[in-house]
Amino acid sequence: MKREYPDHPIVGVLGIVRREGRVLVVQRAKPPSAGRWGFPGGVQELGETVFEAARRELAEETSVDVAPLHSLPVLDIIRPDEAGRIRSHWLLVPVVCDWVSGDGELSDEVDALRWLAPAELGASGLDFLPDLERLCVLAFGAARG
Repeated sequence: MKREYPDHPIVGVLGIVRREGRVLVVQRAKPPSAGRWGFPGGVQELGETVFEAARRELAEETSVDVAPLHSLPVLDIIRPDEAGRIRSHWLLVPVVCDWVSGDGELSDEVDALRWLAPAELGASGLDFLPDLERLCVLAFGAARG
């Protein structure tokens, strides 16, 4: 599957893990978002549901086991090049998960990780990927509702 100049959008999942009022965020180790902070996740595989993909990606990237609950609004991340050709197009499905076990471990995909309360995100000084704070609010709002 070509990630640059693909023939079609690539479906990815984001695992939004809730644990005792905190959320898991990771510092991405690989391009295109290396060094930035976001939710763990990756590409959905053929024959795999988004819940299965979220659970697998979280285990692979962080060694955290989760119970996927529901998805949030899908994000289209479309990046054209200077000539206007589509360099990348990701369709990201955020999956809200409740933590089951594991404190989190680093991997070749993750340089650092933290468990932060939603109120701590803005003051953390971390370079978050777009939509992280909004998705966090939705994930925790759903827990209250």
